[in-house]
Amino acid sequence: MTTPDPTTPSSEPTTPSSEPTTPGQEHAPWDLDAEAWSELLSGPGRAVPVGDPAAEAPSLATSYLGLELRSPLVASSSPMTADLSALRALDAAGVGAVVLPSLFEEQVEHELGQLEHLGQEGHGVHAEAPTGYRPKLDGYNTGAVRYLELVRAAKRTVSVPVIASLNGTSPGGWVRFSRAVAVAGADAIEVNILRVVAEAATSGREVEGDALEVVESVARVSGLPVAVKLAPAWSALPSFACRLVDAGAAGLVLFGRAPHLAVDTATLGVHSVFGLSHPMERAEPLRWTAILRGQVEASLAASGGVRSGQDAAELVLVGADVVMLTSGLLERGPGRIGEVADDLSTWLQDRGYASVGDARGRLSQERVADRSAFQRSQYLSGLTAYASTFRS
Repeated sequence: MTTPDPTTPSSEPTTPSSEPTTPGQEHAPWDLDAEAWSELLSGPGRAVPVGDPAAEAPSLATSYLGLELRSPLVASSSPMTADLSALRALDAAGVGAVVLPSLFEEQVEHELGQLEHLGQEGHGVHAEAPTGYRPKLDGYNTGAVRYLELVRAAKRTVSVPVIASLNGTSPGGWVRFSRAVAVAGADAIEVNILRVVAEAATSGREVEGDALEVVESVARVSGLPVAVKLAPAWSALPSFACRLVDAGAAGLVLFGRAPHLAVDTATLGVHSVFGLSHPMERAEPLRWTAILRGQVEASLAASGGVRSGQDAAELVLVGADVVMLTSGLLERGPGRIGEVADDLSTWLQDRGYASVGDARGRLSQERVADRSAFQRSQYLSGLTAYASTFRS
């Protein structure tokens, strides 16, 4: 079999060879690097052209949630983005935007209840207190209050958009807090609707309905662009994604991570643990970003397993508007953003792309020659190739 020279542009369609491969040569599409993706899936023409090394550095500018970003690399919600010195370092390294740590529905509901209780007590103590009176809360600082202070401080610290993060799954009074977040200066809100449903009586329709109501309420009350952070386990995800956009979502984040369940055999106890992501976790964002690109009128953010510029390039090729980084930053520090940006820029320049926008979506489902690569039919070929490595 003659392999085309990848450095030579060709006008001939590039399609997968029907000839047999040696064991281990086939891969599921999410296991391929960006060069191999273009070899197998580009369709007519080359998805990855050859560039001029002397050309001007490509532009990394992108748009996300209607916000103009200088880079598609976004620092995702993590303990790092709660630290002002780290935010300052991320800004200096060229981050496109920052997502603050999440404030949880339970925190806001609890503290709203505390404030209501204090207000009721105040009426009992002060007989002449006017309607709506609340006792002075000097020295009383709740998590919600501290969160608003973080939003304001972050806006003073960085020159890039600041995205607040609210984690909630059920409609309720906590949604009102999204307006306070907007007033504090947030440029957008990311709503994490991750929900573990453990009750047999709760239907999928009910869970989706709650999520849609939350998104609609936060978008309406806050007046800000809203991104919805999803888990990959939704059934009929493209349909649900379109309904989220209809409810007011300006973007989708693919995907959030739930804590792992750990079993302690010594104490016979269970608890939840978080760990850093693994590169293989990039598989689901790759698949679903490619599938959703062109099907939803919303920004797409890919999150999970991103460590390098090559990783970012793969996600841009399948259609990501921005790429979220968390574990890579926690491992290597805020300066890692600059290294990943340099790698991505080099990749774009080496292949002749003038901007990240030129590469975006080249390998999305709507643009590849063989759409089955993203669907069930690819399961068989991937499984067959993997099984072949064990044959003698």
